[in-house]
Amino acid sequence: MYLGDVAWPDLEDYFETESLALIPVGSTEQHGPHLPEATDHLIAEAFAREAADRTGYLCTPTINIGVSGHHRQFHGTMWVEPPAFRNYVESLTRNLTEHGIDRVIYVNAHGGNVPHLREVGGRLRRDEVAYGIEWMWDESIPELVDDLFEQNGPHGGPKETAMIQYLDSELVHEDRLEDARDGGVPSVDAAETVKHGSRTFYDAADNTDNGVLGDQTDATAEKGEQLFEAAADQLVHLAEWLAAQDFEDLLPEDHV
Repeated sequence: MYLGDVAWPDLEDYFETESLALIPVGSTEQHGPHLPEATDHLIAEAFAREAADRTGYLCTPTINIGVSGHHRQFHGTMWVEPPAFRNYVESLTRNLTEHGIDRVIYVNAHGGNVPHLREVGGRLRRDEVAYGIEWMWDESIPELVDDLFEQNGPHGGPKETAMIQYLDSELVHEDRLEDARDGGVPSVDAAETVKHGSRTFYDAADNTDNGVLGDQTDATAEKGEQLFEAAADQLVHLAEWLAAQDFEDLLPEDHV
């Protein structure tokens, strides 16, 4: 169930009987010359809505702009500073607790959001008001990702390309896949920005001239469908597991 589609009186039964919400979180940032800036939030919303459709759990509107300052050199990238992002997500989650939600899955599709979502979840748990956990689609199916792509790339690579080819193929510039591959780098290691154990890069532009890594020509919509179905299954299982827990068991352990 998507919250934005429902009139408020029709949400009463849900909040009386359920305590879980799915919050899709993404970004609006460069994904190379071939993918839209909406890539991450399109993927996050697709997974959250799919899991909500399969389970009946509540899906909220999407957080479209995240922690993306490290992509700022590329036209159109939007971002908020990490403290603002954390405070916004925490405030939004506390809002849901007013309606009886006490557990949340942040359905995330942007790596830059990960530590901040985990920090928010930790704050809420310590205050014993809600249990929020971050879920990243590709991290739920790492073996499949590795099996499908030789150079999967951490950003704008074939896994994200295949996902958008599947979700909305018209947004992919198929004629630019080779340029994306040839103008980027295969991996962070290939960028040679790790020196003597230190990650010397701070921005995407430090690693790659066109903003992407991996081999985009290895992507197909069929592979995207495989990824989507497998990861959606994992999200459904996670939601069902979380909903079944006693809230007290999700709270911090007592001091030893």
